[in-house]
Amino acid sequence: MVCQEAMKKAATSKDNIKGDDEHNRLLSYLQKQIPWTIWEIKQIRQNVFKVETDHEPFILKGFRSFHKFKLQETFTSSLIKEGFVRTYSFLPLAKDPPLFFEGIYFGCLFYISPSEEPFTYQKEIDRKEGLDLIEKFHHISKKLKDRYVTLLPPYHQREKWRIRTVQFKKNKSIVKYFLPKEMMAEYLAWAEWSLTGMRENEDSLETNQVVLHGDVAHHNMIRDDRNQLFLIDFDLISIGQKESDYLQYANRILPTLDWELNELEKFPQLKELTTSKQYLYALSFPTDVFREWNRCIRERNYIFPEKMRPLLSLTIEQFQKRKLFVEELKKRIDG
Repeated sequence: MVCQEAMKKAATSKDNIKGDDEHNRLLSYLQKQIPWTIWEIKQIRQNVFKVETDHEPFILKGFRSFHKFKLQETFTSSLIKEGFVRTYSFLPLAKDPPLFFEGIYFGCLFYISPSEEPFTYQKEIDRKEGLDLIEKFHHISKKLKDRYVTLLPPYHQREKWRIRTVQFKKNKSIVKYFLPKEMMAEYLAWAEWSLTGMRENEDSLETNQVVLHGDVAHHNMIRDDRNQLFLIDFDLISIGQKESDYLQYANRILPTLDWELNELEKFPQLKELTTSKQYLYALSFPTDVFREWNRCIRERNYIFPEKMRPLLSLTIEQFQKRKLFVEELKKRIDG
């Protein structure tokens, strides 16, 4: 036992040394490329860093390809030129652009100094303001659609969810140890009912096509120290109907609304989701449950109790309210 603990400590120490070494190499590389003196580099998440300098802080963000780097640099510039200024811009800091370090292309982003009160879907005022910001984004991104249609993939909502369902089914051998069999079966039944209904009521019109953000999670909206809300992170942009962003937003905020359909209808941007059969079927799809379980198993997080607690809360504790919500959707469709 003592030997095993010693081996664990040794492995941890090596990892730390390796991490420090990578950090130092990145610092050394940036010092040669950036015209400012760098004081500190703090990692926010994988390939994203906050860099403190003697001039001003900035965000260093990594991209897996030069195409993705240039696409986001160009797209955010297009947004700002068209009047959507509530986002970040790329700073031309590198002496020899693009920055390229250990197989990753890096961009320097304008740092948005955050408010002491972070944006959250738990607050009604934030939920409304977030929707208003996405609506403004769509208003501008619709103008940009034709310019980027050959550069961005089309967004296929139903196909994405079908693949997510297939993956969840593959993960049943692990999920069954955490969820009752009947509950797991009901989630899958909702998914199949939703996908079938979406296919049978699919609207082929393209009048609402825009450049979609694709990831309207709360952490992709930042309130700055002047109380202005910004939309960030365009890693998943695509071409599709604006309702796809709204469906994702609805799914994100429904737990804070106790899965009440009438509460969802109070948002003007989401009203169409509750009057169209296609979107009523889509609202019943358990996309958050499948997404989080698939990620949990992919990253092997199920061995960590602290990481499982919020997932079990999402899946089990909210199940009865979600069931009533699906029943209300079925009544609305049948009526």
